Amino acid sequence: MSNLTHKAGFVNIIGKPNVGKSTLMNVLVGERLSIITSKAQTTRHRIFGILSGEDFQIVYSDTPGLIEKPQYELHKSMMGFINSSLEDADVILFVADLYDKEMEQEMIDRVAKAEVPVILIINKIDLAKSEEQIEEVTTYWQERLKPHATLKISALAGTHTEALLPMIMDLLPEHPAYFDKEELSDRNERFFASEIIREKIFTNYKKEVPYSTEVAVTSFKEEEDIIRIHAEIFVERKSQKGILIGEGGKALKKVGIEARQDLEKFFGKHVYLETHVRVEEGWRTNQLKLKRFGYQQ
Repeated sequence: MSNLTHKAGFVNIIGKPNVGKSTLMNVLVGERLSIITSKAQTTRHRIFGILSGEDFQIVYSDTPGLIEKPQYELHKSMMGFINSSLEDADVILFVADLYDKEMEQEMIDRVAKAEVPVILIINKIDLAKSEEQIEEVTTYWQERLKPHATLKISALAGTHTEALLPMIMDLLPEHPAYFDKEELSDRNERFFASEIIREKIFTNYKKEVPYSTEVAVTSFKEEEDIIRIHAEIFVERKSQKGILIGEGGKALKKVGIEARQDLEKFFGKHVYLETHVRVEEGWRTNQLKLKRFGYQQ
């Protein structure tokens, strides 16, 4: 590990579901590390994205969206990732969008208790109907959060995102690097493979099926010209298994094809992907099962 870094710190990205947190982290890191779908609560884990320069290292942290009323043990674990990110943050990026204007005071208080600079990010300005709409949302969050600074962006379009780096650099403490400069994340290859498969489940199925699904990579073997991946897809009920597989296996085959294409882009190699669907009743409410899936901290 290099000790030449003059500045280093944890920049933790938080906000309610569907405000574009994961898109923003991918833009800031320059790599597609967090999966992205149009559905809320896609992100379940805390994921580090590491950006290193000659004299700095920023450890971006993408977290699940803030859940004000957790319904499952899974939700409680997801909120645990958020709480830990508030505890070790050097800078907080609080992301809101033009349609996100409500949050319980308890959540605001948690951010305030972190006692670190907060940069308010107003995202999706490319969708604004008027400047007045942007200003109304901005004023609302500024009054509630009392941020150190505010930036209005479109993470998807890349509008004004380049202005964030100098703002963050001004707030970073002097510290040696936390990770080797070659590292892009704290997560391993199996994790990213499972996330890519899970993303395709979110984009191909509706209603409860994506939220009742978990993916575990049971085998990851990298050869010279190909990576062979075996994954198990867990659902909570037998009926969900039937939906996931589809008539004649067509639905699952579509997921496999789309996942393999993205896996090959991510790893830069040919990928052989084999998936199996299993029923794991009540896994979202069972602490032991959640721990096996890497959720309990």
